[in-house]
Amino acid sequence: MTRRTVRIAMNGVTGRMGHRQHLVRSILALREQGGLDLGNGETLWPEPVLVGRREPALRALAERHGLTEWSTDLDAVLADDTIDIYFDAQVTSARAEAITKAIQAGKHVYTEKPTAADLAGALELARLATEKGVKHGVVQDKLFLPGLLKLKRLIDGGFFGEILSVRGEFGYWVFEGDWQDAQRPSWNYRSEDGGGIVVDMFPHWEYVLHELFGRVTSVSAHVATHIPQRWDEQGKPYEATADDAAYGIFQLEGGAIAQINSSWTVRVNRDELVEFQVDGTHGSAVAGLRNCRVQHRSATPKPVWNPDIPATEPFRDQWQEIPDNAEFDNGFKAQWELFLRHVTLGEPYHWDLLAGARGVQLAELGLQSAAEGRRLDVPEVSL
Repeated sequence: MTRRTVRIAMNGVTGRMGHRQHLVRSILALREQGGLDLGNGETLWPEPVLVGRREPALRALAERHGLTEWSTDLDAVLADDTIDIYFDAQVTSARAEAITKAIQAGKHVYTEKPTAADLAGALELARLATEKGVKHGVVQDKLFLPGLLKLKRLIDGGFFGEILSVRGEFGYWVFEGDWQDAQRPSWNYRSEDGGGIVVDMFPHWEYVLHELFGRVTSVSAHVATHIPQRWDEQGKPYEATADDAAYGIFQLEGGAIAQINSSWTVRVNRDELVEFQVDGTHGSAVAGLRNCRVQHRSATPKPVWNPDIPATEPFRDQWQEIPDNAEFDNGFKAQWELFLRHVTLGEPYHWDLLAGARGVQLAELGLQSAAEGRRLDVPEVSL
């Protein structure tokens, strides 16, 4: 078996998500397994080149993982003809400019979301990539979660009958940073730096709803900044100018209604940090990160409302756990493998910059809906 090398400029991997999920659990995990088997007598060997703004952090990260190539000069890296792919996990405000440079340099592009600060910018990236003829992909990791893969299996098998509604709950309490360190970086809570839970999470909800249940055709949202002051990484107080909670209602093509609450100011009283309950005429399911439980109509009990006595039914016990029936790899790694096969073998891949633009559009319209206090239609996007 021959080995083929693909060189990947990875920008933003000193951050939490870029480091843990994309570098360690995806690219380095592929190297630990001996590379990606392309199935044609070739193994693809990913060679990361770390890119960022902080030289000490890059050097330390490279040394920790036994890597030798890193740079603070993005332009020089993009000018290197041996670089095949540019990956971006930077802060949102820096992303569009860097991706534009990468496309103009003829690099294939794989990026976190949101891809740009607004829909116009996101569509411009998709147009530019199409004109340049480079391959492009956007991370849509939640589609590869075991819980949602099981949910997709149920949908494909016709378990639900007609799907009526989807209810999602996402979030956890992010500490303010004064008496306990915050679990998320401070820029997440400054709108001027591209922060806010709508910008962060509505792109996720767009592709989850689009892929599993149908295109979003309208949105009605309410947003809030529940915690107006937080403390940054240096322990200094700052004004939180971005929304930290969002409550959205989405009309889906085909008639189903989705309602999703997203919050960094909620304490968790559910089995997983994100859960979706899907109700249909023939059955219901509750899917999280890893698990999925169902209740078929033939096994649905008949609760009776009676506030005068304690509940006598163990409602959670009346659901059946869906077995794994497969081995589930890390979702980020699974999508990296698909994108690398797309780049090297030309295999189909539809989670592209246009799909990323749909997520930016939904976030933009969600914020507009909240500001104007009305429901907005979500037009189809195209180049």
